[in-house]
Amino acid sequence: QVQLEESGGGLVQAGGSLRLSCVASGGIFSDYAMGWFRQAPGKEREFVSYISWSGSYKYYADSVKGRFTISRDIAKNTVYLRMNSLKTEDTAVYYCAADRAGLGGRVSDAYDYWGQGTQVTVSS
Repeated sequence: QVQLEESGGGLVQAGGSLRLSCVASGGIFSDYAMGWFRQAPGKEREFVSYISWSGSYKYYADSVKGRFTISRDIAKNTVYLRMNSLKTEDTAVYYCAADRAGLGGRVSDAYDYWGQGTQVTVSS
């Protein structure tokens, strides 16, 4: 059974950095696109970033562009999200997701598997 597990969340001051990790198990993910989404209390889940199966293509939401960096280690079945210059507005539960079709995208429905999420809290 495919499982995704996020880690690396926590409490950080505005302007600080965190690196989130998502480890996939139960399948072969070398050709999966991987994405990150987030959801703040009372808000809809929103797209953050995704990366192609090869890692050659990356895409970011405008709200995080220039501050966040997505990467992956195919051998370790792991995708990362490096978050710099964090703002209080970045506070949310962050979820990783896998698209077995390898397409990814900005729409949640494109993804087949989801992790449980990891909390990121940015204080002022």
